[in-house]
Amino acid sequence: MTIPEKQVGIVLVSHSEALAREAAAMAVQIAGPHVHVAPAGGTDDGGCGTSADKVAAAIEQVDQGIGVVLIPDLGSSVLTARLFEQPDSIVIADVPFVEGAISAAVLAGTGATLATVLIAAQEAREYRKL
Repeated sequence: MTIPEKQVGIVLVSHSEALAREAAAMAVQIAGPHVHVAPAGGTDDGGCGTSADKVAAAIEQVDQGIGVVLIPDLGSSVLTARLFEQPDSIVIADVPFVEGAISAAVLAGTGATLATVLIAAQEAREYRKL
């Protein structure tokens, strides 16, 4: 497989550092080690909550100039993610946290556009397990 030169980045914004880290690791395991997925979980002091500084650092880590999808888990993580929203470059996906992260990572790894990666993440809302 040819690895695209640039890919959409994905940031997982969670109240839990462990949840964000493990969901990111799972997305990379499924989509491939070449995808750009970063966790941004927990507060700066290691507690439960969200950190704008962690989100900013994660965006910087994954941004290759073609867009970033932010996937928040719930509540205030959405508000934190909204601080970084920029039409056509940094977008928020209103999706299930794990399923959306994996769908977004798989498509991002193909070199898909920001709009296509966002749509793939949003389609995760319709996945049925049974």
